[in-house]
Amino acid sequence: MARILIVDDESRIRRFLGIVLKEDGHVTSEASSVQEAQGVLSSERLDLVITDQKMPGGDGLSLLAASKEIDPALPVVLLTAHASIDLAVEAMRQGAFDFITKPFKPEEVRAVVRRACERTEFVRENERLKKEIRRLEPGGELVGDSPAVRTVNEQVAQVAPTLATVLITGETGTGKELVARAIHQGSPRADRPFVAFNCAALTETLLESELFGHEKGAFTGAAQARVGLFEAAHGGTLFLDEAGEMSLPLQAKLLRVLTDRQVIRVGATTPRSVDVRILVATHRDLQQRIQEGKFREDLYYRLAVVPLDIPPLRERREDIPTLVEHFLRQVSLELKMPRRTVSPQAMEKLLQYSFPGNVRELRNLIERAYILTRGAVIGPQGFPVMPEGDAPRAPEASAGAWTWSEEKSSPGPPRLKETLESMERSLILSAIRAAGGVQAEAARGLGISRSDLAYKVKKYRLEHVTGRAVPAPDVTPFLVEEKRS
Repeated sequence: MARILIVDDESRIRRFLGIVLKEDGHVTSEASSVQEAQGVLSSERLDLVITDQKMPGGDGLSLLAASKEIDPALPVVLLTAHASIDLAVEAMRQGAFDFITKPFKPEEVRAVVRRACERTEFVRENERLKKEIRRLEPGGELVGDSPAVRTVNEQVAQVAPTLATVLITGETGTGKELVARAIHQGSPRADRPFVAFNCAALTETLLESELFGHEKGAFTGAAQARVGLFEAAHGGTLFLDEAGEMSLPLQAKLLRVLTDRQVIRVGATTPRSVDVRILVATHRDLQQRIQEGKFREDLYYRLAVVPLDIPPLRERREDIPTLVEHFLRQVSLELKMPRRTVSPQAMEKLLQYSFPGNVRELRNLIERAYILTRGAVIGPQGFPVMPEGDAPRAPEASAGAWTWSEEKSSPGPPRLKETLESMERSLILSAIRAAGGVQAEAARGLGISRSDLAYKVKKYRLEHVTGRAVPAPDVTPFLVEEKRS
């Protein structure tokens, strides 16, 4: 059953349509003019509007525009005695669901109404589900009860309803994108696009094309025009992660967009207006980069309208038990595995760990333990981490003597291969931690390629430092370790 408004200046048409629709169980309202129909639209929740095109004091297209302002999802069907291609095209362009030519048959009306009501039901059910998801996951707030987390969540609640640009800072893995999504979901733009992009993922040329789009033939390989991320996020939110990695020329172009709210595609000369809220995140100290001449000071003040800093996990260790319980529940649902618990000894081990990869590392550790643990309780052996201060050190040479530390060192003088591997592992570990878990930056610091570093991370089982999950081929060594413990 649907509530349908019939608008026509001829009473016999309204009466005929009312009889047909009531036979199908629908509830109808009637209006004889555009003005009267607008009053019904404002006071009743309708599922469909059927309106004549030509009426005194207005036409169907003007009523269509008025209905879209009140309820954009409400379908409108036009009645006309003078069907034409031009009218049909214009009606569809303005958002009409369909149109019916007079004189019409009851079967024709019923078919159009059935399709329109199905669409209304689908759209409203989709809206209901979206609201339910937002209710069950209130903005994706940071999980935890520590004062630091409460402060961040309060700041998110304050800034979300505004249109202010927000600069989100914090170490890698602290949840900067989660905070950005929470701001978007709490804003008036929640039903519009949220577009996230990592500025460190592409070269300068490709990054410019990705952000601003390009025209056909703008560069080699540009076989067709492409919409940039600013245009794709029109009406919504654009989240630029690791914005501190952008080059100075690209920073100047971003500043121009923030100032003029216009973008120019690569290879084009005409600007395009965009309505986008900008959220920016970085693990870099932008004030330091300004002093080093690597970041524009004017852009910084444009971005940092509302600065929001996410504390690292080691500074809010009291949140670890809450996060562990949260991730246990989450991983259980995702992997479709029985619920598991963490033993007190394992929890104590996690509480003593420094978590260089922050919350992301903890999430990966929980998932890894879920996969590799056979029982219902995850013990200390399920978390291959080292307490703070117990990280392996690089071997040191002294006059005629070798001293070295390794997790599984054997008595007696070390062999050359083992010593070199120990040194290499320690250097890689130090580089990754110094880079905040970002492999690309660590590889640059070590003077090797990203693929070489990825191989060595896998070889030395350092995934927990980089925040990457353990690949399947590496499961066996952990299982062997578990059996021995």
